[in-house]
Amino acid sequence: MDQFSEQLNSLLVDTFRNILKVEQELVQRSGTDLSINELHMLEAVSKNRIKGRTISDLASEMDISAPSVTVAVNKLQSKGYVMKDKCESDGRMVYVRLTKLGSKTNAAHQYFHQSLVRSVTRELEPNEQQAMYKGIVKLDEFFKKKLNQTEE
Repeated sequence: MDQFSEQLNSLLVDTFRNILKVEQELVQRSGTDLSINELHMLEAVSKNRIKGRTISDLASEMDISAPSVTVAVNKLQSKGYVMKDKCESDGRMVYVRLTKLGSKTNAAHQYFHQSLVRSVTRELEPNEQQAMYKGIVKLDEFFKKKLNQTEE
């Protein structure tokens, strides 16, 4: 590897680890009894606040199996963060919605992400923001492509 590649690799690895550490510290300081994965499940559930989300919607979005989502949702329900409602027209379908506690917890997690973005971009000029955005889009596309290759 050339020097730039080594430095970039080190930066990517460090950045990934640091994001996870900061998010984990936030979870620990908040006093919540949720894991990061559970917070991300709340975030996915919150995307349809009125009707709720089905287990298959959540599984598809989070790219995990429906049985895994069911286990996670049941755990979140027992902790008081989500509720399940059966569809009136099709009793086999269940909608998952946030409770008041789930909404409050999700809002705090969203605030963390918004603060992170503001802090990162505050010192950047508009052209630097655009360059950063383009770079991260390409990085994301690379990882999605790799994930799709491993699934085939």
